[in-house]
Amino acid sequence: MTDRRLERFLRSTLRDAGEGYQQMRESTDTQLEQAREAYRTAKHARGLPTDDDGRVRIVCRRHVERRAAKLDDEYRPACFEDGHPDCEGCAEDVREGRIETW
Repeated sequence: MTDRRLERFLRSTLRDAGEGYQQMRESTDTQLEQAREAYRTAKHARGLPTDDDGRVRIVCRRHVERRAAKLDDEYRPACFEDGHPDCEGCAEDVREGRIETW
């Protein structure tokens, strides 16, 4: 009976360790992918042309005009209006590095 209890204990302990390792691995993979995406986004935004004050030179979709704008922490231009389709598309294009510039 002791051998059986020891075997169950070992199996249970190893299974718990394996599950813990799997959860840690999935969390690490997710965090790594998020870091890679943040790096790609920052790289695209840093590659945009800027003026002497460090503002990006973009063509505003909403007002169809050239603008020089600072970017916030989420790489959205200072003129960004949450929920406006043109602004949402502009912010996405800035993050992807495909915004029209001048």
